[in-house]
Amino acid sequence: MEKHLSEMTLEELTAPEGIRCSCGRIHRCGLSWFRTGAGVIRRLPEALEALNCRHPFVVADRNTQKAAGEKVAKILDEHGIPHTDYLFPMEGKIEPDEYAVGSLTMAFDPACDGILAVGSGVVNDCCKVLAHACRLPSMVVCTAPSMDGYCSNSASMIENHIKVSLYNACPRAILADTDILKTAPDRMLQAGLGDMLAKYVSVCEWRIAHLIHGDPYCEEIAGMVRASLKKIVDHAAGLMRREDAALEAVIEGLVISGMSMAFAEISRPASGLEHYFSHLWEMQALQRGVPSDLHGIQVGVGTLLTLWIYENVLNMEKPDAEKARKKMAGFSREKWEQSMNAIFGPMTPDILAIEDRVQKNTAKTQAEHLERILSHWEEIREIIREELPSRETVRQLMADCGMPLTPKDLGISREDTLAALKGSREIRDKYLTSSLLWDLGLLGETAERLPCE
Repeated sequence: MEKHLSEMTLEELTAPEGIRCSCGRIHRCGLSWFRTGAGVIRRLPEALEALNCRHPFVVADRNTQKAAGEKVAKILDEHGIPHTDYLFPMEGKIEPDEYAVGSLTMAFDPACDGILAVGSGVVNDCCKVLAHACRLPSMVVCTAPSMDGYCSNSASMIENHIKVSLYNACPRAILADTDILKTAPDRMLQAGLGDMLAKYVSVCEWRIAHLIHGDPYCEEIAGMVRASLKKIVDHAAGLMRREDAALEAVIEGLVISGMSMAFAEISRPASGLEHYFSHLWEMQALQRGVPSDLHGIQVGVGTLLTLWIYENVLNMEKPDAEKARKKMAGFSREKWEQSMNAIFGPMTPDILAIEDRVQKNTAKTQAEHLERILSHWEEIREIIREELPSRETVRQLMADCGMPLTPKDLGISREDTLAALKGSREIRDKYLTSSLLWDLGLLGETAERLPCE
């Protein structure tokens, strides 16, 4: 490589031939057209032409229709571009589940040759799933700098009431007009910042998982994420004032973060335990039929909780290997199943099926992980020092932007927060910070000490 990924322009990062990396792989991203700035919504016909899309299926919800959908329809009509529109009929928050995707599928017009999402997280993710199923290109008109999934090759969905990542394809074109982004509610701007602050943890956790669990790791991709995070933090003071430079920094950072997942072909560069706090809180809310907060808002709180955990890990000069082995020796599948039922209720059979497939709770797996933890302990502590700012630094940055700081601020109980930490490692085959605690025999006692208020 002549240049590091962190030094490349978006045009260079989206080269159709991909980028041959020093890690030995060729990194590719499906994104081929990206524009941001004031008034770029007028370039929508150019984006459609780049995708060879002549009749888009335009999807919005009630909020995004007001924010940008009406502008999109007007521009398409002015240029004589036929379009079929679908407006989610649901009031309030839409869940990215089978019902939402099924609604899109039933309304889809076979005359359409592309999917145009007008929105952010849920609308974008549902359109990714539909586009993948229909084998059509998709694009998105961003309505808020609220999450990092715009350019990822995965969709964060709810399947059988469990949060899952469906790997399909990222949008091929993204249009982020700052005149539209600055009309987003404060909560959505805060959510975008929360989703980006999570990258401190995700990159740290990725490096640790590489040592302990053997996850593929690319320093070039990690460097790209760090660079975009720094740019956002440097502009954070102007975000709530809706300064163009801050909005552009955040949306570019979110796009690059999504690109990092596409490059790595896993979510590790951008998602760690802090995201799983949010996933579990969303699942708890779904079980009870109550709304949850924005994903990025919850992720911000999860980031502070995870930074607290890492402060405790860093303070351990040496793990208590005997304690860890004793904890594993006393493991009871029956008691574990009971605890899973207490956390997940009717979703427990799906959780048990994951364990039967992955076998992460066996003595053999824990012994292998513990051996690697012990042999790499100082390296693990050094990674934490290198990657993570102090919890107080991040807390102050969030406070300055008026963001919630604790589960209590979100109306989430201590009991639900402890359950989220304990259940986080169970919903997917992914080595998290909670997995590290479990292998050290410390998960339960760490959960009991979490600062929830």
